[in-house]
Amino acid sequence: MADKAKDEKAGPEEAADEAGKKKKDDKAKGKGKDEKEEKKPKEARPKVTKEHKPDFKFIVRLAESDLNGERSVQLALSDIRGIGNRTAALVADHVGIPRKMLIGDLTDEQVEKLGQALASIPEYIPVWMLNRQNDIDSGADVMVYGPELGINVREDINLMKKIRCYKGIRHETGQKVRGQRTKSNGRTGLTVGVTKKAMQAAAAAAKSEEGGKKEKGGEKKAEAAAPAAAAAPKKEEKKAA
Repeated sequence: MADKAKDEKAGPEEAADEAGKKKKDDKAKGKGKDEKEEKKPKEARPKVTKEHKPDFKFIVRLAESDLNGERSVQLALSDIRGIGNRTAALVADHVGIPRKMLIGDLTDEQVEKLGQALASIPEYIPVWMLNRQNDIDSGADVMVYGPELGINVREDINLMKKIRCYKGIRHETGQKVRGQRTKSNGRTGLTVGVTKKAMQAAAAAAKSEEGGKKEKGGEKKAEAAAPAAAAAPKKEEKKAA
């Protein structure tokens, strides 16, 4: 009975060993490589393309700027200079257009409504969100966007230069305006590179040259004064005689 139990236990182990040996023999013969070569390569997945409506606008003209029609209303409006993400969301909500809707799917009437909403931003947006409060000319709280923003910035800089304020002088000289460090950053022109040692060497050389010239001048004066000093006692001797 004990011998039968040993044979039963040894049976599956021997079978596993035989299977392992067969796999090794197959690999040695190259059967595994043939099986891998027989497998077909995976087909590339087709690219998914968005199907647009026939009247889809790929470019939408708003605030004198071209907007990408394949972007959502909120993101497309934020591409306008001076309009941020929050402001764009409030404009879309004011008009009643979904924020995530593609701006190219809007009708002409909806685009016109967006333009009107942009023009009247101060009426429905809090004052602290406006980018030009207490305007210098009108004194009103205004939202400036598009090409007008660049014009206003240039005018403000020119005004600062005219009144000779600190920021205006810094703008004129092309230096940092808002208190940034300038020792190791924003170095342009002759200030690029470490020139301190070269400047010190040049100053030392100039001083040494000046010192040499002074010494030479002193020697010449001494030489000129020597004959005069030698002649002075002779005159005194003649007077005494």
